[in-house]
Amino acid sequence: MVTPAPKPNTAVAILSKLGAVFFFMAMATLIKIASVRVPPGETVFFRSFFGLPIILGWIALRGELRTGLKTDNPLGHFWRGLVGVTAMSMGFAALGLLPLSEVKAIQYAQPVLVVIFAAMFLGEKVRAFRLTAVALGMVGVLIIMSPRLTAFSDGATDPYLAIGAILAFGSAVMAGLAHVFVRKLTMSEPTSAIVFWFAVTASSLSILTLPFGWVWPTGPEAAALIGAGLCGGIGQIFLTSSYRYAAASVVAPFEYFSILLALGIGYFVFAEVPTGVMLIGIALIVCAGILIIWREGKLGKDRKQARKAMTPQG
Repeated sequence: MVTPAPKPNTAVAILSKLGAVFFFMAMATLIKIASVRVPPGETVFFRSFFGLPIILGWIALRGELRTGLKTDNPLGHFWRGLVGVTAMSMGFAALGLLPLSEVKAIQYAQPVLVVIFAAMFLGEKVRAFRLTAVALGMVGVLIIMSPRLTAFSDGATDPYLAIGAILAFGSAVMAGLAHVFVRKLTMSEPTSAIVFWFAVTASSLSILTLPFGWVWPTGPEAAALIGAGLCGGIGQIFLTSSYRYAAASVVAPFEYFSILLALGIGYFVFAEVPTGVMLIGIALIVCAGILIIWREGKLGKDRKQARKAMTPQG
């Protein structure tokens, strides 16, 4: 029997979102520790494979183990998985080259890019307000990346740092595309199937990178990689739960709590000190993201009121 939809609960939704932010940040920290020596494809495998038991347990608790994994769109799951694996691989590679907070800041371009991709591939209308927010966010990304990209002009910066910045932005681009695939899948597929088949697809695709330099992890590296997988699985459950208890416009702004965690972990764990330029860029991206989220929430309320007005009374 499928678990009935829960009643809206803003407090539970916000706490679930904060839980997701915490576990995803713990995952990124463990990945960064392991990425010193372990290649990205291998880290993607551990993150995906060891998240599967957590996901299966969650699906079982929801009573959807028999029915929730069925799919009528296996090809859609494959493409979503391919794009998602590419996003993870680029993001994990960037973590091995750049400070944690810088990678997270550049990846905040994702919700900004989703607006562009939704207009391109889903036919969603994008008006002046959201276009302005998109432009503001992209300016923030350019500000953060600009010191790194000088490596290609004057050679003053380590070229690996420039590559790291490009990989982090590429990760945001691919994650934005993955979001569009997920939007399409949600029209016909249950959430449990989307979460489960992504983990399966990511685990399977990442094994294909085995000939390209996998290493035998040391004890601490194996612990970090397995821990990253477990944290990723738990974070996915918290994230999904947050959107079950409240609208996206309510919980999405709490994603930016992760920048505080990233700055704190970067400073105390990895001795990374953020620059003034990076903080300015972060501020612009966060402002753009919040503006987009606010606008989405307002449009959602307007659409709901319009539907009520069109409903026959009596």
